[in-house]
Amino acid sequence: MTNPIKTTRNGAIFEITLDRPKANAIDRPTSQLMGEVFAEFRDDKSLRVAILTGGGEKFFSAGWDLNEAASVGGAGYASDYGQGGLYGFPELPGLEKPVICAVNGYAIGAGFEVLFGADFVVCAEHALMWLPEAQLGVVPDVGTFRLPKILPPALANEVLYAGRKLTAEECAHWGLANAVVPGDQLMDAARELAGRILTSAPLSVAAAKQTIRLSRNMSISQCYGAIRRGDFPMFAKMMESEDALEGTRAAVEKRDPVWLGK
Repeated sequence: MTNPIKTTRNGAIFEITLDRPKANAIDRPTSQLMGEVFAEFRDDKSLRVAILTGGGEKFFSAGWDLNEAASVGGAGYASDYGQGGLYGFPELPGLEKPVICAVNGYAIGAGFEVLFGADFVVCAEHALMWLPEAQLGVVPDVGTFRLPKILPPALANEVLYAGRKLTAEECAHWGLANAVVPGDQLMDAARELAGRILTSAPLSVAAAKQTIRLSRNMSISQCYGAIRRGDFPMFAKMMESEDALEGTRAAVEKRDPVWLGK
């Protein structure tokens, strides 16, 4: 069997392609392998941004492999999908680096839900996203948790209850995607976004990501209290770093900063 995960190192950018013809559906072994790949990304200090895309032009991912789903049914929910959960990164402990999803085609079911765990989403113009779970006798978990917090209630309900399909432009309009570009420009657009992230200090990006996650369910006053207590570890580390000094010095000296990541 060929490896369903292709990786390319492009400087500090780690490009990951899910390539399981015909529809880039994901099963447990593939998800576990993706967890290993994203753990490699997390642990390699030379890598700073990951781009996840799908092989081909039609499917980003059709979600959970229906052959596996048909054999285990709802019992598959409790399966071991690897250290980072389904698709390898949404639940990966200690991943404080950004992930860009470059959606090259249909994102269906879990293939749509995984976008909610990404830091950035860039879509090809022809991409189409939907959640068909209710028509298959189940209901999405992540989609049910998160989609109503992003979309207007009536639209979220239509997507969840009735399988409403969202175009790439609709996803951008409602804040589910950062940009929509022609299909042949997708990876260039994702790399351009990654390049802009790379101009920021690594610890600043990590601190922002961790603080956003840890403060998601806090009030503003709780957030201030947490910062003062040091409850956001990466924020404290960033503030005391050499890069915090380097950034201000570079601005005063009118030069580009040289980030050390410490």
